[in-house]
Amino acid sequence: MEHFDVAIIGGGSAGLAALKQLSNLEKQAVLIEAGKTVGSKNVSGGILYSKKPKNGKVNNVEDVYGQEFVANAPLERLITKYILHATSKDKIFSIDLTSAHKYQANFGYSVLLNKLNSWFAKEATASAEKQGGGIIPGVHVKSIIWQNDRTIVETNELDEFEVKAIIAADGVNSEIAEMTGARNKFTTEELYQGVKVVVKLPEEIMEQRFGIGPNEGAAHLFAGDITLNHIGGGFVYTNRDTLSAGAVYHYDSLIQKPDEPYVLVNAILNNPMVREFIKDEVAVKEDIDKGLPKEEQLRTRFAVSKLVKTWDDLRHSYYSPASRAKLIESGKYKSETEIKARIDSIHQELSDKYKAKFLTDYVELEYSAKLVPDGKRCRMKKPYNKNILFVGDAAGRGIFVGPRIEGLNVGIDDAVRAANAVARSIDRNNFTHSYLGEYYTRLVEDSPYTRDMKEIDKDYLKTFLDATKDVPKDIVGSRYGMIFRLMTSGTLRGLAVGFANILGYDRLLPIVESVETYVQVPVEIAEKAGTVVSSTYTPTIPTIAQRIAKLKYDDDNLSHIKVLHPKNEFMKKMVILCPTKCYSIENDDVILQHEGCIECGTCAKETEWRHPRGEKGINFQYG
Repeated sequence: MEHFDVAIIGGGSAGLAALKQLSNLEKQAVLIEAGKTVGSKNVSGGILYSKKPKNGKVNNVEDVYGQEFVANAPLERLITKYILHATSKDKIFSIDLTSAHKYQANFGYSVLLNKLNSWFAKEATASAEKQGGGIIPGVHVKSIIWQNDRTIVETNELDEFEVKAIIAADGVNSEIAEMTGARNKFTTEELYQGVKVVVKLPEEIMEQRFGIGPNEGAAHLFAGDITLNHIGGGFVYTNRDTLSAGAVYHYDSLIQKPDEPYVLVNAILNNPMVREFIKDEVAVKEDIDKGLPKEEQLRTRFAVSKLVKTWDDLRHSYYSPASRAKLIESGKYKSETEIKARIDSIHQELSDKYKAKFLTDYVELEYSAKLVPDGKRCRMKKPYNKNILFVGDAAGRGIFVGPRIEGLNVGIDDAVRAANAVARSIDRNNFTHSYLGEYYTRLVEDSPYTRDMKEIDKDYLKTFLDATKDVPKDIVGSRYGMIFRLMTSGTLRGLAVGFANILGYDRLLPIVESVETYVQVPVEIAEKAGTVVSSTYTPTIPTIAQRIAKLKYDDDNLSHIKVLHPKNEFMKKMVILCPTKCYSIENDDVILQHEGCIECGTCAKETEWRHPRGEKGINFQYG
C-alpha cells in the first residue's frame, strides 16, 4: 500500500492553494481530482479578490503563488467599475458601488476557472513534485476508512492508499463531509443557487461599450423586477473577450416559488440594459436551395460554414490588440488594414454569393450552474473531523453581504490555514483532533473573513451607505426611508450596527434579506427615479435543450445520483429547479435521466448524491 503525508481531495482553487502551500513548506502532498483535467468541474461568477483587512491578516493568492501572480496568471480583467442597478421593466436607476468593491482590497479580477485553475495546477505541480507529491486527475474518492491509527483512502480507480491527514476541498456538496459524518447536508436556507452563461464579445468592442480601458473591467449587479420576485439578483462581469452573465438566488426563495434556472438567467439577458451589453454582429446562414443536387447542397453548406467561422474568428482577432499583432507577426497579414479588408471581403462574399444575413444578436458559449454556501448561515463551527480539515465551500464558508460577494479568496485563505496546521502536525507527528483539528479551528476563527460571516462591518456599511447617498430617501417608503436617514448619521449608524450585531445575523437576516429589499424597494426606486433604457433588438436565446447540446460530457452509464423519495414534494420541485431538466414525473413518481447533469447538486439534499466517477460527467470549457 502506498503512503503519503497528506491527501487533498478536490482540485478547485482552494485545494490547489493547499497543495501549493504545503509544497512551499516542503511537505509531501497529493491532490486527488475527479475531473479529467483540473478546472473542468469548476464554475464561478466570478471575481477573485486580494484583501488587506484593517484588523488581522488574510492569506491572499499572491502570498501562495508569488508576488508576480498578477503578471503571470491568466486573469481576465481588473474590475475598476462596480455598479448596482435597480430595475423596473425598462427603467433603471444606477448606483456606483466601486468604493464598496475596493473596500480593503488590493485588487479584484474577473476570472474563468477552467483557465485559471489549470494555471494554478501547473504551478502547484511544479512545487509538489519536488516533495514527492503532485496531482492525480481522473480519480474519485469513494470512502475513507480509519483502522486503528491508520487512515486509508479508497477510490473507484486506484488501489487504496494510506495518509496521515486529509484536506477536504470537494465543494459545497462535499462527499467527504457526508461519508465521515463531519456535518449534515446544507439546507435550502443555507444555500444560494447560481446560474450563468458565458457570452462571446470582441475585446475592443467590450471596452468601448463598458467605458473601460484595455486592462480594466466592470461588474454590473441587478435587483428589482429582473429577479422575478426572488431574493437575490443578477450580474454581468467583463472578462477578456467574453462576458459572464447570470443570477444568484437564495435557494429557499426558489423552493417557495420554483422557477426554472434557465428562465431566471433568460430574465437577466432580456433586460434592456443587458441586451445592449451582450449584443454583437452575428452571421446567419440562409437555407440552402433544396432544388440543388445533394452533393452541391453539401458543398455549399460546407463552404458557408467555413466562411462564417473564418469571418467570426478573424473579426474576433481583429478587435484584440494582442491577436492582431500575432496575425501580423506570423506574416499572414501585412497590416491591420489588410486584416480588416479580408474581414470585409468575407462579409461581402457571404452576403452576395450565399445570401447570408448579418444581424444584431448575441453569441452564447456555455451554460452552467452551482450551489453556493452562505457563510453567515452554514459555516462549520468546527471545520474538521478527526484528521480531516474542511476548507472553502466544503466548510460552508463564503461572504454574501448585500453586494459584497466573495468565495474564491475565502477558500484560498482557508486552504493556507489548513496547510499550515497540517505542516505543524507533520513536524510533531501528531494528528489528533485536539492538536490538528482544534488548532485549525482557532486559525480559521482568527480569519477576518470569519468575522465578516459573524457580524456586520460598520466601516464597510459606511462605505456602502456613502455610495448610496444619491438614492432619493423620500421615495423608498416610510420604513426604509427612515432607515436610510438614520444610517447616514455616524453616531446613529454606530449604535445601530452595534445593536444589530447584538441581535446577530440569525435574527437580522429575515428582515434584511427579503422580497421587499431585493425586489419591491429597487422597483420603487427605478419607477420613481430611474431612466428609460431601450434596446434595439430581441436576443435569440437558446432553448435549454440547445444549451445542453453545446456542453461537453464524458458520459457514464452508471448514475451518480439515486432518487430516494420519488413522491416527496422536494423532489417534485426538482422537475422545475434542476438547471438541465434531469427530472420528470411519471405516474406521480419523480424519475431521473442523469446524462445531462452538470453536477450542481441542486437535488443533493433529498438524493443519494455523489460526484461522478473519475473523468466522467461534465467538462466545462470556461467555468
